[in-house]
Amino acid sequence: MRIATWNINGLRARLDLLLLWLRDRKPDVVGLQELKLEDGKFPSETLLAAGYHALVHGQKSWNGVAILSREPAVATQVGLPGQEAAGARLLGARVGDLHFTTVYCPNGKYVGHPDFPMKLAWYDALVAHMAATTNPAEPAILCGDFNLVPEAIDSYDEASLRGSIFHTDEERARFARFAQMGFVDVFRKLRPAEQAFSWWDYRAGAFHKRQGLRIDFLLATPPALSRCGFVEIDREFRKKQDGLTPSDHAPVFADLT
Repeated sequence: MRIATWNINGLRARLDLLLLWLRDRKPDVVGLQELKLEDGKFPSETLLAAGYHALVHGQKSWNGVAILSREPAVATQVGLPGQEAAGARLLGARVGDLHFTTVYCPNGKYVGHPDFPMKLAWYDALVAHMAATTNPAEPAILCGDFNLVPEAIDSYDEASLRGSIFHTDEERARFARFAQMGFVDVFRKLRPAEQAFSWWDYRAGAFHKRQGLRIDFLLATPPALSRCGFVEIDREFRKKQDGLTPSDHAPVFADLT
């Protein structure tokens, strides 16, 4: 089984790119973030024709998450309880024996902005929700755009950015709580010393200069992690494909036996 996460940064603008990626990479379950469209405008029929069922928690112009799967999935949670005002940012489902949750965590803008404490509160709610609903003895995946870098190796310039948004102790402490409840960062577990990024600013040639951040994650409970033999940040699809403009995020995928 191939699982994946991708912040698509506007599905209307990148539907053809998504279809190309689905044909090429052939994932079985995908968490999408930042759809930027409401449920009624989600291209469910187009994706079904491509071989994927869809669960959607959309929002007009902003946010929005979806789960695509080859076999029908059953929704278990739509939205993060108590955080409805923050928008459509969480969707959970059961796909076969796998509990699969995709999230689009708030950005926070910058330390000192009113959105920053809102981001921390959203994280607190996410930690509480996952702790209440996850059995670490069962296979589960928590994936998405977390809008933070857990460690210095995950930033292209930790020395300059330390303490700024995505690089604060407050954000990192909350991310560390997922490990305390049994979730493991699949990429870092399988590639412990590799510096690789999943997001690059569109501006100033950041992608080609390798000025990126690793902020997109597949987190797995031990039973799911034990089945993971390969993980990849799909840099090729951060490049233009057949003239199609990419997202500013690369997909991340892992193969489970």
